[in-house]
Amino acid sequence: MKNNIPDQRTKVWDIFIRIFHWTIVSGFILDMFLTDEGKWLHRWTGYVILTLILLRIIWGFIGTPHARFRDFFPTPKKLVNYLTQLFRGKEQRYIGHNPAGATMMIALIFSITGCCITGWMQGLDMFWGDEWLQETHELLANSILILAGLHILGAIIESFRHHENLIWSMVTGYKRAPSGTDVDHENPSS
Repeated sequence: MKNNIPDQRTKVWDIFIRIFHWTIVSGFILDMFLTDEGKWLHRWTGYVILTLILLRIIWGFIGTPHARFRDFFPTPKKLVNYLTQLFRGKEQRYIGHNPAGATMMIALIFSITGCCITGWMQGLDMFWGDEWLQETHELLANSILILAGLHILGAIIESFRHHENLIWSMVTGYKRAPSGTDVDHENPSS
């Protein structure tokens, strides 16, 4: 028998976004800490990551509402307003990406793409042995590590501030349903 209690959760992250996210995390950990540079596993993990990034960019235009760039793209004004409210302790809860999270996601996409491309370029004859390319690749990998750390920290802080486990929502796909002043890009009236 079905109860009449409304669902207190809402689907936010589709299966592609969740698989994308955790595969990128796993691939980065594998390449950064567990494989030898230049070996086949390191290279192929990078190719898989780059392919996923390209698919995510496509999904950002055709995917589900919370995955689409147009639904959350962080303009400078939105980011400044959000950060101002955040530091005052009065930021709105976002059902999808908040402006800081969206900015971080875009920074990670660019950094990961650059890291993958510079890694691929190191295997080309015309760049073989170029030190600047290897240094750029390492700089990008280290910047991804820093950005990922900030991303995790932001998710933990927001989890406490809004009383929901954002990391777990990237596993299940669900977050607490919108209410009050929450921002839901899928339903602009909320």
